[in-house]
Amino acid sequence: MRVLWVTNIPSPYRVEFFNKLGKKCEVTVLFERNSAKDREAKWISSKFKNFNAVFLKSISIGTDKSISLDFIKYIVRNEFDIVILSNYNSPTIMLMIATLKIKRIPFGLVADGGFPKNEKGLKRKIKEFFIKAPSFWLSSGEVTDEYFKMYGANEARIYRFPFTSIGKKEILNDVLTYDNKQKIKDQIGIREKKMILAIGQFIPRKGFDILLKSASSIPSEYGIYIVGGEPPQEYINLQRKYNNVHFLSFKSKDELKEYYKASDLFVLPTREDIWGLVINEAMAYGLPVVTTDKCIAGLELVKDYQNGFIVPVDDVEKLSAAINMVLDNDELTLKMSKNNLNKINEYTIEKMAEVHAKIFEKIKTEID
Repeated sequence: MRVLWVTNIPSPYRVEFFNKLGKKCEVTVLFERNSAKDREAKWISSKFKNFNAVFLKSISIGTDKSISLDFIKYIVRNEFDIVILSNYNSPTIMLMIATLKIKRIPFGLVADGGFPKNEKGLKRKIKEFFIKAPSFWLSSGEVTDEYFKMYGANEARIYRFPFTSIGKKEILNDVLTYDNKQKIKDQIGIREKKMILAIGQFIPRKGFDILLKSASSIPSEYGIYIVGGEPPQEYINLQRKYNNVHFLSFKSKDELKEYYKASDLFVLPTREDIWGLVINEAMAYGLPVVTTDKCIAGLELVKDYQNGFIVPVDDVEKLSAAINMVLDNDELTLKMSKNNLNKINEYTIEKMAEVHAKIFEKIKTEID
């Protein structure tokens, strides 16, 4: 089966997914760009092993989008059984959707997540046109299903897949013991009794200012470590009030392993994440998770008192209360850790590729 997939950049987890999917199908991926303005160069992957990677000739727009007509030669041939488009709001993808509709070529739209907006008028109509245009939709879960349906998608043609960035081998076999964690803490210079880990860009949307403000209600023996590069002055000013708040520079996935292992809790205080893959990664290391009701990964994967907590966005008091509830109770921490290791085994790149291949077989049969 021949699959054409169009996406913006070669992010590491997508490249690994395409490599796994390429063992089950003949995959060609058209990348709009080879990098994004908001990503470190070493974050981008070029490990193209089991699929054909093509970089479109394009004009870059914004952070990670482009405009290109280079895709036309791939559409005109009509030699693919399945066509999948990502990022419907990219000019290139919009042009592709229009072209595919004119050519009457079936195609699918994939989304990691999406929060419905209250758009009106022309903006709403344009969005509806592009989102309801496909023949089928690939969704990361219930929240994304509702997003698609709100803009006109046919519920019967929405297929779910387990969205993730982790491979089976990356999931710990068991929860690390206190002694093992302490040893790793010593090795990487963590001086507090317990470690709270947060990872993400230092931008307002990630909500790290809320985590920093919550430090006033968190014991000083609980260290807050935020990995994200160079913090803005606002965060530095907040940090000066507390001895247990630390900023760490950008780290690769391999470099982050020891920090995940040393940690006792993962926190993502985001104001909006259409998924939040760091949640998957934290769960793979058996970490309880505290995140907000504006994080789709949290809404899909985290259940209160079972493997973490979901708190209202921008709520300092409830965030600090959830953090303390986990770290003050070793029995609850252990329960959440074990539950996360069990749950995340259903969210691996191998599983994601397997599910996609089955969906494609079903769709191909229906198209034929």
